[in-house]
This record gives sequence, structure tokens and C-alpha cells, in this order.
Amino acid sequence: MPQAPAANPIVNLFPLILIFIIFYFLLIRPQKTKEKEHRQMLTGLNKNDEVVTSSGIHGTIVNIKDKTVTLRIDDNVKIEIDKNSIAYKKQA
Repeated sequence: MPQAPAANPIVNLFPLILIFIIFYFLLIRPQKTKEKEHRQMLTGLNKNDEVVTSSGIHGTIVNIKDKTVTLRIDDNVKIEIDKNSIAYKKQA
């Protein structure tokens, strides 16, 4: 009996390559752009900006340091948090 010709190895890798391309455009690329936007938002923070932390605390920026931010969350109540824990800036 004659043997069937062997399949090209590139044809065998095609589904794997296709899955990687789909993952890149659906998961990896959007996450990178979201991280880039978040970093830009953090570098653009100014005093008196109203922000919301990732834990849901609403406050106004009183002081900005290299890695931390001091928020006023109520009269005479201030907390110091890590800059990365700021989820978003409220729009005026």
C-alpha cells in the first residue's frame, strides 16, 4: 500500500498561530492601551483634582509626591494612598 504524503509542518502550526493572533488583538493589545492611558492619567494629576480610588473612595487631591497622593475625603480627614490605586479622575 502506498503511504499518504506527510503534511507540511507549517500547515500544522497554522491553527496555533491563528489562535495567538486572535488572543493578541482581543486581549493583549487592548490591555496595553488601557495601561498606557492609566499611566498618562496618573502623570497628569494635579492638586484639587477629584479622583476615585480602586477601592471606591472619593476624594480631592491635596498633595502629590513621587509615589503617593494625599486625598481629602472629608473636612479635616486626609489619607495618603499609593498613586497606582487611583482608578480614575472625575470629570468636572
